[in-house]
Amino acid sequence: MTILLPAYNEEESMNDLKKGMDQVVKDNPDYDWQFLMINDGSTDHTLEKMAELCNENPQYHYIDLSRNYGKEIAIMAGLDYAESDAVIIMDADMQHPIDVIPEMLRYWEEGYEDIYAQRQHSDESWLKKTTSKVYYKILQKATNIPIQKDTGDFRLLDRKCIDALKKMRETDRNNKGMFSWIGFKKKGIYYQQRQRQHGKTKWSYYKLLNLALTGITSFTTTPLRFASIFGIVVSLLAFLYLVYIVIKTLIYGDPVQGYPTLMVTILFLGGIQLIALGIIGEYLSHIFNETKKRPGYFIREYR
Repeated sequence: MTILLPAYNEEESMNDLKKGMDQVVKDNPDYDWQFLMINDGSTDHTLEKMAELCNENPQYHYIDLSRNYGKEIAIMAGLDYAESDAVIIMDADMQHPIDVIPEMLRYWEEGYEDIYAQRQHSDESWLKKTTSKVYYKILQKATNIPIQKDTGDFRLLDRKCIDALKKMRETDRNNKGMFSWIGFKKKGIYYQQRQRQHGKTKWSYYKLLNLALTGITSFTTTPLRFASIFGIVVSLLAFLYLVYIVIKTLIYGDPVQGYPTLMVTILFLGGIQLIALGIIGEYLSHIFNETKKRPGYFIREYR
């Protein structure tokens, strides 16, 4: 059993990580544990801390990526190098509680292949929780695959799931959607997220927005269809309004409204066109990135 631990500038969390993994081994002695840490281009002493753990205990290994690729790619690298029958993905900051691991293992032994953890409560801001809830609702309605809400990367994946994910080599990744897309026998469990003890979150609102857009454009074409339908509706309304103006002018002799009406119409239609072009641009950007067929990552060292 491998625990996969992606980390970016988490040197202060390494001692807590060691204590947590020691407790995992103690609480679950019937498994052969390996701990695979992924250094995602950290600029502090995270790599040195990882090397110390590897020197102290042969159960620890690390992958040192050539730069900061982001958590989605770091998890991809970890799955590529994991050789065990199953993998548990956890955050290196230890906000994911280890006391739910025995429950994950129990369901895995019962035959479940993807045991995902759902947050019961978090200390995130009202804005972050609200936007997250809205995002999951949009994604669930827009896609034809079941998307688990309030679910992150904290989960146990069977070898079948790992092998399936390894075949999906796109570089614009949204792991949460990919976990749902591959299917397999799933089971949800609940957990209480712990408070971060050291450092600060690496997920800014910009990064979260980018991940959300990737998730929507990677798993549904609904935005494109919405733009097409909206364009047809607006064009139809504009044509009906044109007919109304012509009839009104011919029958009643009313003068056609001038500059204000013209400007409002131009600005409205221009805005609609820019929105549609923006949606198309999002999909084109993914096509552009994927057609280059660059490797998802490079590593400096695997130990």
